[in-house]
Amino acid sequence: MFNIRIADFVICIDNKYDFVEKLCKNYITDDENADLKVSCTDAEITSEKELFSLELGEERDLGYVESICIYRHICLFLPQNDAFVLHGAVIEKDDFAYAFLARSGTGKSTHIKLWAQAFPGEVKIVNGDKPIIRKIDGSYYAYGTPWCGKEGWNRNVRSRLKAICFLERGEVNTIEPITKKLSGQRIMKQILIPKDELGALRTFELMDDFLKNVDTWLLHCDISTEAAIVSHDAMTRRE
Repeated sequence: MFNIRIADFVICIDNKYDFVEKLCKNYITDDENADLKVSCTDAEITSEKELFSLELGEERDLGYVESICIYRHICLFLPQNDAFVLHGAVIEKDDFAYAFLARSGTGKSTHIKLWAQAFPGEVKIVNGDKPIIRKIDGSYYAYGTPWCGKEGWNRNVRSRLKAICFLERGEVNTIEPITKKLSGQRIMKQILIPKDELGALRTFELMDDFLKNVDTWLLHCDISTEAAIVSHDAMTRRE
């Protein structure tokens, strides 16, 4: 059992396998005042394991499955506390964060690497796959988490989120702002919606507020540094 500080919440994790503690090593805290205690039953882990096509049995594999179950519990806790997990990649530049969302395999990781290539030394990755977004004092912040995709890109930091950008592949690099309605339709595919009525309602309310307070863009792009420059110049523009 150990505590982590994630998105400025203290969460107690009662784990069965060492994998989870190793995964969270950069987020462990001595603070004992937990906002949430999380544990997973053997039944939950077995049920999750059955979703994998590969046969899992080694302790590390079971620990990986346990980590997924644990993060789901954390995800379901967040909406009632003005926070949610976003399936996307987040980078930071000039003290602002930018999130990129897309279907799996479309190129989120590639695009944020292009930003780093186009602006060397100026871009830092916050999280490569599943950051937490939290509203604090009227503004939304992106937080790094240990759950960050196969590349392992994450930092235990927070950064004020300026914009989100939905990626689609294209032969010409173009970007345009999109309406909150279209953004809402797209973002619902990139978050976890609780099954209980209260949790779902709070998530919808939070998404409505989120999209009113964060710029939203649609980028058609290839895998050139020009794509990063096009998205950068639009998204970082100061009003």
